[in-house]
Amino acid sequence: MSTEIKCPSCGHSFAPNDAIREEVEKELRNKAAEWQKKKSEEFQFKLEEEKKRLQESMEETTRKSIAAEFENKLIILEQTNRTNEEKLKEARQQQLDFLRKEQELKLKEEELELSLQKKLQEEREKLSGDLRKLEEQRIAAKETEFQLRIKEMEEKLEAQRKLAEEMKRKAEQGSMQSQGEAQELLLEDLLKSAFPFDTIEEVGKGVKGADCIQTVRNKLAQECGKIIFESKRTKDFSPEWIEKLKSDMRSQGADVAVLVTQAFPKDMDRFGEKEGVWICSFAEVKAIVHLLRDALIRISFASRNQENKG
Repeated sequence: MSTEIKCPSCGHSFAPNDAIREEVEKELRNKAAEWQKKKSEEFQFKLEEEKKRLQESMEETTRKSIAAEFENKLIILEQTNRTNEEKLKEARQQQLDFLRKEQELKLKEEELELSLQKKLQEEREKLSGDLRKLEEQRIAAKETEFQLRIKEMEEKLEAQRKLAEEMKRKAEQGSMQSQGEAQELLLEDLLKSAFPFDTIEEVGKGVKGADCIQTVRNKLAQECGKIIFESKRTKDFSPEWIEKLKSDMRSQGADVAVLVTQAFPKDMDRFGEKEGVWICSFAEVKAIVHLLRDALIRISFASRNQENKG
């Protein structure tokens, strides 16, 4: 192997000796060390630069990432806030609508209640007015009916009075027996004429005291009771007549007894009931029989209703 060294300036080649060799090697080592140091420094610089660049890049990337994330979060937060605000606004509006509707409903209920109370008051007043009118009409009708019945009673009593006077005039022309028989016949004719739907029958000759029996019938021709009559035409009243007529009433199955007489007991001056027997004059007999007959019909009607219920 050649150990010659070529001069870079003149191009002359020569063999190096030990001193030169050492100097050259030393120089080469120094240059190599310097180059290595330089390269190392350059590498270190580049490495630092690269590290710095990477650091800056990472920081920039991190910053951008953080900024982007923060911006995204901020956007999301703003969107959430807007959504919440809209929901809150909508909820408030719904609450306002609900309160308004509730208030409107309450006002309508109050108006309806007021209208209902007003109508009820009007109906009460109308009903009260109608009841007053009906009561006035009923009272007027009763008053009219009462006056008519009084007038009818007066007319009947007047007719009976005239009839009694006529009978008295005719009776005075005959004997006392004839007068009594005439009054009995006149009483039967009066009852038959006044009550054509009833049955008027003469009591048999074997029965002392009683003259005739009236069988009362209603509008359906149903028997409702019996009235037994005894006619007396004397100047003085005898208490024995009452007991005799009551005995006849029981034996004949009659419900009411009527004694028609010219003379009244000392404690009576007009028609009335005494010891279970009705006492009246001939002029009063028709009106008295009307009342007694109506009473028997009502009692019979009530008795039939009770039997039907039983």
